[in-house]
Amino acid sequence: MRFLGQLWCAVIVALLPFSGFAAEPESELDLDAIQKWMKENVDDRVLAGLGEIDTKRIQALHAELMRRLQGTNVYDLAGLAELAKEALPLLNQFEEAQPYAEWLKTHLDYFTAADELQRVAPPARGTNNPSVEAQEKVWTRQLEKRAKPIRADVYVSQLKPVFTAAGVPGALVWLAEVESSFAPNARSPVGAVGMFQLMPTTARSLGLSLSPNDERLDPRKSATAAAKYLKYLHGRFGDWRLALAAYNAGETRVKSLLDRASARTYAAIAPRLPAETQMYVPKIEATLRKREGVTLSSLR
Repeated sequence: MRFLGQLWCAVIVALLPFSGFAAEPESELDLDAIQKWMKENVDDRVLAGLGEIDTKRIQALHAELMRRLQGTNVYDLAGLAELAKEALPLLNQFEEAQPYAEWLKTHLDYFTAADELQRVAPPARGTNNPSVEAQEKVWTRQLEKRAKPIRADVYVSQLKPVFTAAGVPGALVWLAEVESSFAPNARSPVGAVGMFQLMPTTARSLGLSLSPNDERLDPRKSATAAAKYLKYLHGRFGDWRLALAAYNAGETRVKSLLDRASARTYAAIAPRLPAETQMYVPKIEATLRKREGVTLSSLR
């Protein structure tokens, strides 16, 4: 949906003066990657209308957001909450942008959790990440004061049997709360779509069609594919934390980190995973404890 990329760029331009980000020197940006993203997501006419200065602002902020989410320092996510809060009302004004707003809402949690971690578990000397235990405590506190998503009442009872039929613990249906707050139309800026945020290549490999209708938007089909993928990942890594890290960051990356560290546990590679993934796994752990009263280590 090209309009989402166009609108998001416009939102970024509007919010950049308030975001606290300074544009990085051009020499420090991966211009090839940025230009590829711009070509795929932003209409040339929109860029022409924004002008050269605003285009550079978009490039700089997009690069900064991706750097922070895909970097390995969780504390780098602190300070993004205000940007997300400013962007949401603007995105929600447009029907076409609401799928992106749904995705952004779920990431607001990451930013507020990073803010809290910076306060309660600041970086220790020689480290640049909070412990898994500190993150689980922060997520537990956040979820204690949060009601389950309204959509959960509709979808959990429908989709839990889909997971169990695939040989996956039914409790993992709550993955949809972490991924999208059970929004079937959620869409990320990198192309993940649906309640379980499946990327195009992954979706196709799991038997979903993306054209003429995107089957990732179908809750049952999306759940079936997600459960199938989770079962495969658990079979490959033999551990739910590693399986979920692979679901978020990619199985190749997880396997490479395990091989380099000669390790077999999530804890051994967590500090070298993307910051988003480092927060994603303990967030799922806290969500399962809150919604189902189970832990990842208790799942079979």
